[in-house]
Amino acid sequence: MSASVYIHWFRQDLRLNDNPAFLQASELGCVLPIYIFDDINAGEYAMGSASRVWLHHSLTSLSESLGGMLSCYRGDASAIFEELISRFDVRGVCWNRCYEPWRIARDTGIKKMLGEKDIPVYSYNGSLLWEPWDIVKSDSSPYRVFTPYYNKGCLQYEPPRMPVTKTDKAHFEKDNASKTIDELSLLPTIRWDKKMVLHWKMGELGAQNRLKTFLHEGLNSYIGGRDMPGKCSVSRLSPHLHFGEISPHQIWHAAQAVSTGTVEKLHIEGFCRELGWREFSYNQLYFNPELPKKNIRPMFDDFPWESNDAQIEAWQRGETGIPLIDAGMRELWQTGYMHNRVRMVVGSFLVKNLRMHWHHGERWFWDCLFDADLANNSAGWQWVTGSGIDAAPYFRIFNPVLQSKKFDPNADYILKYLPVLTRLPVEHIHAPYEAPQDVLRNAGIVLGEDYPHPIVDLATSRKRALEIYSSLSS
Repeated sequence: MSASVYIHWFRQDLRLNDNPAFLQASELGCVLPIYIFDDINAGEYAMGSASRVWLHHSLTSLSESLGGMLSCYRGDASAIFEELISRFDVRGVCWNRCYEPWRIARDTGIKKMLGEKDIPVYSYNGSLLWEPWDIVKSDSSPYRVFTPYYNKGCLQYEPPRMPVTKTDKAHFEKDNASKTIDELSLLPTIRWDKKMVLHWKMGELGAQNRLKTFLHEGLNSYIGGRDMPGKCSVSRLSPHLHFGEISPHQIWHAAQAVSTGTVEKLHIEGFCRELGWREFSYNQLYFNPELPKKNIRPMFDDFPWESNDAQIEAWQRGETGIPLIDAGMRELWQTGYMHNRVRMVVGSFLVKNLRMHWHHGERWFWDCLFDADLANNSAGWQWVTGSGIDAAPYFRIFNPVLQSKKFDPNADYILKYLPVLTRLPVEHIHAPYEAPQDVLRNAGIVLGEDYPHPIVDLATSRKRALEIYSSLSS
């Protein structure tokens, strides 16, 4: 039997700073820091391809921070704990809570098993500003509208706790029988990921640097600028937040600490409100465990969705003939990320213009996004469809041409991902199919060869979608 240890189970908290459970383990005694890649209990919500790539690099960074003392495993977490307990004198297990339904079920079982062996579990909130069960209405029912949720619920509750500082006194144990990070087989066999990762610095240090850059260069133009995909006015912290390389508490308090003499209070409050939207998504998932699969509004169960594999593939590949849609889908494919304004537009196009079930979009984003988060992804797709809680009404159909003219007027974002359109006059870049033939010819563009014809007519498809919606809601 090895020396007595306290296990800290890293999950969606791949950092050392502001990690309550890791701090607790460090204060209790010798720490066996572990990570378990459990795609068995995850089932259909096992990590997508892009998420696995990010995880590989994030674990590598975390292991370096721990001096190479991170022990990694792959498989059923419960069975792995049983095996660890047979080889180590485990005095306690520390973890930060997760909120996905499958993780709650798994963790509840593991906690019961450990309790039967008289091994205490110390669990903490390391991922959310407010616990889902704390932000409820006076009758204890969950909020269904964001504004009262945030203003009356979150902001009237206790303020987010201050970040906790890591200890430098921790002593670590390493399991020599554990796997290496490479042995987790997270990276693809065909290395399509190599160019994607160049856009990011994974790990805790990369997250902190990303936050500092945003606070100095993006926050002062956040309101208004966050809708412009060609500008650097958004934080791009979502993948770091998802993997817990940085905590929402660190972000919240860092933003609140910015001098209002340099950054107007309006921008700070607007940015923190978006952290509130993230909390709202987790609140929805906690109280509606079937959010990833089931329409919150039952009327959408009868919606006559289309089935067209060719159109879905064109959407996935960014070959719809609608530049803003195609730029967004190519940004996703090339960087593992998509600007939030564009996410809304490409989502609306899929479920309203193409009339494809939102499940197609949810699954594609799940596989391609570095920040593929079950709560945010599910709530986002139900929002854009109109089937969710406090969702955009179905009859609000984003026109991608008008959206790009308004939010990408100089086509900076579009041209970054569709350089084939560079020689077109800017007024025709948003809708090349409307450009005169001589303009296309002078730009060296043949529609159908250099750039596709639109796969759907925006006006006709919008009209048909509204007709169907009206027949369901009448």
